[in-house]
Amino acid sequence: MAKLIWDQEGKRLYETGLDHGVLYPQVSGQYPLGVAWNGLTTVDESPSGAESNAIWADNIKYLNLISNEEFACTINAYTYPDEFEACDGSKLVAGGLAHVKGQTRQKFAFSYRTLIGNDDVGTDYGYELHIIYGCNAAPSSKSRTTVNDSPEAAEMSWEISTTPVNVTTLSDDGKPIKPIAHLVLRSVDFDTEAKKAKLTALENIMYGTDGTYTEVDTTEVPAPVSGTTYYTKEGDNYIVFSGDAWETGVTYYTMSGGVSPRLPLPDYIFTMLSAS
Repeated sequence: MAKLIWDQEGKRLYETGLDHGVLYPQVSGQYPLGVAWNGLTTVDESPSGAESNAIWADNIKYLNLISNEEFACTINAYTYPDEFEACDGSKLVAGGLAHVKGQTRQKFAFSYRTLIGNDDVGTDYGYELHIIYGCNAAPSSKSRTTVNDSPEAAEMSWEISTTPVNVTTLSDDGKPIKPIAHLVLRSVDFDTEAKKAKLTALENIMYGTDGTYTEVDTTEVPAPVSGTTYYTKEGDNYIVFSGDAWETGVTYYTMSGGVSPRLPLPDYIFTMLSAS
C-alpha cells in the first residue's frame, strides 16, 4: 500500500465543452441514420429518481427502498437539423411549403461529446462520448423579440424524457444490467492501440465514413444518369449536384464506398467493445 497523494501533475482533471452533436431519428426501434446537429450550446443532464423510501419495523428503521432512476435532459441550441422537425411535432404539407405543428412526435436518439482536460495538455487529454437512447422532446416555449440595438441570436430549448432500452449483456461482475437510456464512453479508458481501434471503429459507425470520389468523364457520360448521385467540389467540400445537364467548365464526381452514420443499440456496442 502507498500513501495517498493529492494534486499530482497530470492528474488535475476537469470537464468542459460540448461538440459532435448527432441526431438519430428512431425507425422501428432502430436508429438507421444520423445527421449532424450544429449550434448546440448546452445539454443539461437531469436524472431523477433513486429516492429513498424508509421502511420501519420493530421500532427501528428496518431498511430503505430506492426508487428507479430516470434520465432526462434539456437540449439548448441556436438551430437544429431538418430531421428534428418530426421529433418536435412538425410535419410538412403542400410539397414541403407548409409546416404544421402539434403532430405526433417521433422518438430519437442523441449523441454528443464533452472534453476532458488536465493540467498538462489541457483539453487534448481526452473526451467523453455520450449516447442517449429512447428520447422524446416535449413542447417548448419560444420567445420572439424585435431586432434592436443589441441583437442576439434566439436560443431554442427542448425538455427531453427517455424510455430506456433493454440489454441482455451482463456487467463485468456477471450481473444483469437494467434497461439503459444513457451510455458514456471515456476515451481515456481506451489506453492501448487495440482499445483505441475499437473506439475508432464505433465512431466510424456513429459518424459515418467518406467514400472515394471519382471524376466523371463527361465525354463518355454526356448527361447525368438517373438514379446516380453526382457531386461538384467547392474547396475541400463535395456538394450534391441536382441539375439535369452538365455545366461548361465544371468538374463532376461520383462517390463509391463509405458508410452512412447510424447508431447501434447497446448490446451491439458492448459486443463490439468486448471482442478480442
